[in-house]
Amino acid sequence: MPNAQKKSALNKLIIVAALGYFVDIYDLVLFSVERKDSLMDLLGPNATPENLKNIGINLLNWQMGGMLVGGLFWGMLGDKKGRLSVLFGSIILYSLANILNGMVTNVEMYALLRFVSGFGLAGELGAGITLVSESMSKERRGIGTMIVATVGVFGAVVAGFMGDVITNWRYSFYLGGAMGLVLLVLRIGVFESGMFEDVKKSNINKGNFFDLFKNRKRALQYLSIIMIAVPVWYVMGILITFAPEIFASLGVTDFKPNAGKSIMWAYLGITVGDVASGLISQLLKSRKKALAIFLVLTGLSVFLYFKYAIISETYYYTIITIVGFATGYWAVFMSTAAELFGTNIRATATTTAPNFVRGSVILLSLSFRYFETVFKNEDGKPDSQTAAIAVGIVVAVLATLAWLNLKETFHKDLNYTE
Repeated sequence: MPNAQKKSALNKLIIVAALGYFVDIYDLVLFSVERKDSLMDLLGPNATPENLKNIGINLLNWQMGGMLVGGLFWGMLGDKKGRLSVLFGSIILYSLANILNGMVTNVEMYALLRFVSGFGLAGELGAGITLVSESMSKERRGIGTMIVATVGVFGAVVAGFMGDVITNWRYSFYLGGAMGLVLLVLRIGVFESGMFEDVKKSNINKGNFFDLFKNRKRALQYLSIIMIAVPVWYVMGILITFAPEIFASLGVTDFKPNAGKSIMWAYLGITVGDVASGLISQLLKSRKKALAIFLVLTGLSVFLYFKYAIISETYYYTIITIVGFATGYWAVFMSTAAELFGTNIRATATTTAPNFVRGSVILLSLSFRYFETVFKNEDGKPDSQTAAIAVGIVVAVLATLAWLNLKETFHKDLNYTE
């Protein structure tokens, strides 16, 4: 293939992967944005604050459970059948699921479609990042994944904005599904990874999830790359999702955090953070140093959240944006996940790792609820702030240990098998 044609095909691949992740993130956070409005509509007179909270957590867990199962399915399929099969198969599934989600009439149907949507959402990011990483040079692949991640997370900003603009929650789901189906038109001309094509012809074992745990060293690297990104979803799944409960436990009555607006500002920060972390990684020629910088920033920004976010609405949204920026190392995380393992299990690792991170929200929310039963305010009500801090300390310790164990991958040649 001539250089000009190859460059054009590569640019199109990056665009498709980036827009695919944009729709992925839009649909992923859409439920958090429309949770209250949709449940108030479906529950009617039963839409008490306690029901909205408990059923909302249950539905979120169904979505994240779908992502856990989908991550395994799509990851192994990507190494067995190809990255493109996963990229477009997952887009079709989550697009149709979200269109149907706009038609639900009861909570049971809602839960089923959140599971199916989560299952579909699990495949796109890993397949896209794997394709881009395998198609670019080791010196420039970090730029490619940075573009994909940055464009992608901006989808959450749009979801938060559209949550305020679109008054009917059902239309928000229709829009998300329609964007995914339109994206499929762009797939014409996108090429499969050359590294995968070479491995496909061989008899080597491909797409075996348990190969990630075949020896202690490989298993620790896999677990480390998962744990290092859990702080991102601690912020999104606890500090933002449960901000109303945290602020209520502190007796804040001057303002109440808005879910859609919170997500919009947080992801605006993450978008800028992804650009910064990606560029810092390229400048330092180190994924590990960039991760260290942003883990420290995350710790400092979470301190600001607990110390100053309750002062006023302006303080809250400003700090949420700062917290978003600090957790904007998703691009470097995904690059590292793709670079840690050989071609025969790369899609499996790169697809399952982010979904286990996202799925950690289930454990995080359960831990948060448990600590609420342990810590009480003076009036005997759950101390949600202390509960959130307790979860955060555990997450911070595990992320630090993960970073210490993680290998540097910046200069690694990806053309090998395990």
